[in-house]
Amino acid sequence: MYYLYHIPGKKIGVTRNLNNRVTLIQGYKEGEYEVLDSSTDIDYISEREIELQKSFGYKIDRRKYNQLYKKSNMKINATEQTSTFPAPLNNLKTMLLNNKGLNWQTSHGVFTLSNKTIDWIAKNAKTSMYNDNRSYVYNKALFEFNKTKTICNKKPLKMFQQIRDWAEEKGIYKKGNVHVQYMKLQEEAGELAEALLKDNQEEIIDAIGDMVVVLTNLANQKGVHIETCISSAYNVIKNRTGKMVNGTFVKDEPIKETPMTQNGAHPLMKL
Repeated sequence: MYYLYHIPGKKIGVTRNLNNRVTLIQGYKEGEYEVLDSSTDIDYISEREIELQKSFGYKIDRRKYNQLYKKSNMKINATEQTSTFPAPLNNLKTMLLNNKGLNWQTSHGVFTLSNKTIDWIAKNAKTSMYNDNRSYVYNKALFEFNKTKTICNKKPLKMFQQIRDWAEEKGIYKKGNVHVQYMKLQEEAGELAEALLKDNQEEIIDAIGDMVVVLTNLANQKGVHIETCISSAYNVIKNRTGKMVNGTFVKDEPIKETPMTQNGAHPLMKL
């Protein structure tokens, strides 16, 4: 976890260890500083630090926090049974966080280092019997964990039906139209953007919820349940590979074969 701390009148900084960095090194005890934000995402916390330094009028760091810690280009050794990481247990989570977004292939498919996956690995990893500076997890166990994250239980499906029942009762399906619903979706998206800029968690939840309601109704107006749309989208992305670039997942593009002429020669080759 990365902590964004504030020493009033002095500075705003980031650390993974408040006691060591703020108390032992700088001499400020609890109550003499405050934690403004925290996150496992080093990129988010780095941007937030600069933003708040500007907002409070403090000196801006020359280099962002995430630029001080270069990714280690961690190589994961995957066998049929296990995935082994080049780090001891006491340093494993830090290394995983510094390589967030990394994908690796196993016999159970492609895994990605997300926040939830990192937490699971850190809790379930074992020290390698061959090297104390390496740790591992079982691929099947990680696969089963990922499955439980994506399976929907009956409660949200019931909630979607409750939304449809409400919309039916209000006459949205009989008297409304998809164009109005789409405009409503854009309106809610604008409210979400504003909530994100203000970092207002309550408004973020409200805006996302409103967008889900609108999408549920829009799907129903086009003769399909939103559950079907979600399932269809997930089936497309579940085996997709790629990497994180500037905070966005960029999927791997398939290799396109160069067309050949009728006689089998490359079109750029001279006959």
